[in-house]
Amino acid sequence: MAAKESEQDHTTVIDIPEAVGVFDKFEDLQQAFYDLRMVGIHHSDISLLAGEKALQEKLGTAYWRSSDLEDDPRAPRAHFVSEEAMGELEGAIAGGFFFVGSYIAMAAMLTPASTLAASIAAIAIGGSPAAVIGTLLARRAGKNHKDYYTRQIEHGGILLWVRLRDKEHEKLAVEILKGHSGRDVHVHSWST
Repeated sequence: MAAKESEQDHTTVIDIPEAVGVFDKFEDLQQAFYDLRMVGIHHSDISLLAGEKALQEKLGTAYWRSSDLEDDPRAPRAHFVSEEAMGELEGAIAGGFFFVGSYIAMAAMLTPASTLAASIAAIAIGGSPAAVIGTLLARRAGKNHKDYYTRQIEHGGILLWVRLRDKEHEKLAVEILKGHSGRDVHVHSWST
């Protein structure tokens, strides 16, 4: 495996084939991801186009289309995050804030000077607002996740790259991408 680096933009390209496909729906992309994992492709060999901020930092503010970036080694990459993982993150955020608020309320209840009224007030003050803050932050994380995919679709589709270690996985990856409505599925001889 030989690595080549462009002096102009410091992008390293390696001689390992990579399949690419474009998806118009998140659900098709997610099913393709799961099937790629089931045939033994490691999650670190699967990447998506990075978000708007990374694109602007790497490529500038020029308008982009997915079709323009399919075979561009400078296109910044990101890891796939499933809906299940986002649900777990949202739960952890909301639950963490609820736990902190509840902990404060419980600590207030354990003080010797605590009365029933003070304990109820501590629970109301400590538990409820923290749960609300946690829920709002969790919703924000979920919205950002959905917005990421919506923006990708608006720019021509969600790009998915799959680094391939052998011809067998190359054939399987192409079949899986096409089988889940991937468009413009092809393999280039390099990856980043």
